[in-house]
Amino acid sequence: MAGKIPVTVITGFLGSGKTTLVRHLLQNNQGRRIAVLVNEFGELGIDGELLQSCQICLEDESGDNIYELTNGCLCCTVQEEFLPTMQQLIKRRDSIDCILIETSGLALPKPLVKAFRWQEIRNAATVDSVITVVDSEAVAAGTFAGDVEAVEAQRQADESLEHETPLQELFEDQLACADLVVLNKTDLVDEETLGEVKNLVKQELPRVVKIVESHQSQIDSSILLGLQAAVEDNLDQRPSHHDTEEEHEHDDEITSHHLILDQSFDPQKLKQRLQNLVQQQEIFRVKGFVSVPNKPMRLVMQGVGNRFEQFYDRPWKPEETRQTRLVFIGKDLKSSDIESQFINN
Repeated sequence: MAGKIPVTVITGFLGSGKTTLVRHLLQNNQGRRIAVLVNEFGELGIDGELLQSCQICLEDESGDNIYELTNGCLCCTVQEEFLPTMQQLIKRRDSIDCILIETSGLALPKPLVKAFRWQEIRNAATVDSVITVVDSEAVAAGTFAGDVEAVEAQRQADESLEHETPLQELFEDQLACADLVVLNKTDLVDEETLGEVKNLVKQELPRVVKIVESHQSQIDSSILLGLQAAVEDNLDQRPSHHDTEEEHEHDDEITSHHLILDQSFDPQKLKQRLQNLVQQQEIFRVKGFVSVPNKPMRLVMQGVGNRFEQFYDRPWKPEETRQTRLVFIGKDLKSSDIESQFINN
């Protein structure tokens, strides 16, 4: 393993706080030269641009250390998209101390880790660890992982109930591959609820894995980096629902829709519109940049379910067009209804 570039894979469900965690690591890099590969579900590259805006970057000759893959789920396009990108990074191995890979919220980590066994990669890079980020409030509310008591009662009432939703399976697979679990957004739940979430997570872990708590992905990098797990060498300890399949399939009904609007919005009024949409459709995630009237700063707005958060990340650049760009991720999205909320108002 000596001389190999250590790679940390950061996985977790939609809106769990992966991008915030990566930003925190970049801004508190302790002198490390970090390259980032980010995989998004959607075409606008919101997460990649958000990482670029942290302005603490390891730059190559092109002035870029953020590599974006937006043409599909990384675990499905690993050979077509991931391999050539990793080959570019390997060529820069003398100027890189570590690589962070932020998977999309719909990605399975195991197929990605398997790629580190390939001849083109295995001699130059190793998976230092897989970190799974969990949204404590969303899990407690049953948004993605199922309500603890309700699911258990359902299982006991019906012994023939064997199937799980694709989202439930995905949540379980992300936990099963973890070397470290970050229970994020702990400030949004009380102590009793946090205990229930922690117990649920422990039930899904196939082996003893350290669980750390965080409220805004603010964790010391020494806890997250340098675990030296060589994950690609012990995949047998990381069971997946898709181990017996040649290829896995995501729920085809999960799609993304993006809007680019030459409009400015009052943040509170925009949030109300978005919350109305979440009530009307099965929208898992909303994220994007907002132009706010009479504000020189760009607003970042992110939503999971009915919960929205916002912050100003940087000033608008003189040469860029002030636009509002939003990405919606959900099931059976009705694009025309989404657009009507904005275009006809």
